Amino acid sequence: GEPGHERAADPFRAADIIAGDIGAIRRYAPERLAHKTVVVEHAEQADIDDLRRRGTSIVVTLMPSLNPGDDLGRWSAATVEAVLVALRRDPNQPLSEDTYLDLMADIKWSPAIRYLQPEEAGINRFAFVIHPLNVSFIHKHPIFRWTKYLPDDLVEQVSAYMPAMYVSRITGGVSATTGQRIEGHLITLGATPRMMLKHDAAFTYRQLNEAARMGERKGARIMGLGAFTSVVGDAGITVAHEADIAITSGNSLTVAMTLEAAKQAVKLMGAKDLTTGKAMIVGATGSIASVCSRLIAQAIKNVVLVSIEPEKLLELKRTIQEETPGAEVTIATKAGDLISDCDLVITATSAFGQRVIDIAKCKPGAVICDVARPPDINPAEAALRPDVLVIESGEVIIPGDVDFGYDIGLPPKTSYACLAETACLAMDGRFEDYTLGRNITMERVKEIYKISQKHGFKLAGLRSFEKYITEEDLAARRALAERYRNDPKLFAQVRAEA
Repeated sequence: GEPGHERAADPFRAADIIAGDIGAIRRYAPERLAHKTVVVEHAEQADIDDLRRRGTSIVVTLMPSLNPGDDLGRWSAATVEAVLVALRRDPNQPLSEDTYLDLMADIKWSPAIRYLQPEEAGINRFAFVIHPLNVSFIHKHPIFRWTKYLPDDLVEQVSAYMPAMYVSRITGGVSATTGQRIEGHLITLGATPRMMLKHDAAFTYRQLNEAARMGERKGARIMGLGAFTSVVGDAGITVAHEADIAITSGNSLTVAMTLEAAKQAVKLMGAKDLTTGKAMIVGATGSIASVCSRLIAQAIKNVVLVSIEPEKLLELKRTIQEETPGAEVTIATKAGDLISDCDLVITATSAFGQRVIDIAKCKPGAVICDVARPPDINPAEAALRPDVLVIESGEVIIPGDVDFGYDIGLPPKTSYACLAETACLAMDGRFEDYTLGRNITMERVKEIYKISQKHGFKLAGLRSFEKYITEEDLAARRALAERYRNDPKLFAQVRAEA
């Protein structure tokens, strides 16, 4: 083929990194190489200019520069080796790898990395893993709409074996204070939470490792685990050990924003002094809920911890009493009637549709913050008590003109807190394993909250079942709650009917 005429274009388009001879790449690659990384032995300035014109993001040249004042490795490996042979101290010395070691050290040999697109230079990149929460999410995807004509069980089982797939590029994130830009890559698995539980943890680990390799090829230096992938098995520890990029579950910022959302919601429902209230945490021994319990106990002092793991409840109660002397801690395996005098209820279970609380027993004007994915409370249950405010866990607005390139189920520029933590760490240049395992520390929660505030991440408006809560809605709930408080007979009738 003539120079610039593409051959076998599909492999080039599918690849994130293209390595080989610069002449062959220029001759046979497609005209557009947008967002690609090209690795070559050596290159001339004309080669660099051509790749820039084609949209290549990064060029890596492996040979050192031999020209003073020029950092471009223009010479082939054979030429560089010939130079080293000519420069060796003893011309009679047999040639071996050792012959070149001292000379290579003097040259300060390292690959040269060039960012060819100015708008992409200095961008910190991350990846984030998502997955369908149930089979309806698979049916909604444009590529898989035809699956709605097949049995749901079959679709759910088969999709679990699909390899990790690239979804979209997240652009536009910019720190409000430092100006640091970020770019993300959404990657999806095919398994629903039900299928992840059905298979052993190693099944999901393999897919997450595949996603990490895909993210790394895209330039990501940290990957976040979304939804149920953050709690499978050991909650990210094994994946972090096996992956070549940093891993975080995102649960530290999830805790911080959940508590911030809960605090705002309780105030909006008319609470004057949160320290005199009472809170219940359902699923309290889970990774997110346990640290929520410990932090809430420091503010509210009177907490009810509910979990189906009594031995862990005992340990959590002792921990809270040691950390917060004077805290009143009640533990139970079921919420039951204990919920009836709680101002705030946080649910964070893995119940998958099973009823975890009886909303009819809630206190007038109570707030329920549903952190669980899939949610613990459904709209039909919430409708039984229109005076009770059910909110989603705190979603986050990422600073900048953010475009997710895909409908993640939230309003524009708004992300789940676990995704926001990954973006926040990338923005701060913290490419390290951050939140892993089930023992989330309060120190990490407080630290990531400070980092998020530093860069301009903000709590999004409160939402209930995917709709923003308006002041009119809040006023109606407050009025109804006040009516129930003033009329015990009416409230008893409402509870009985619910």
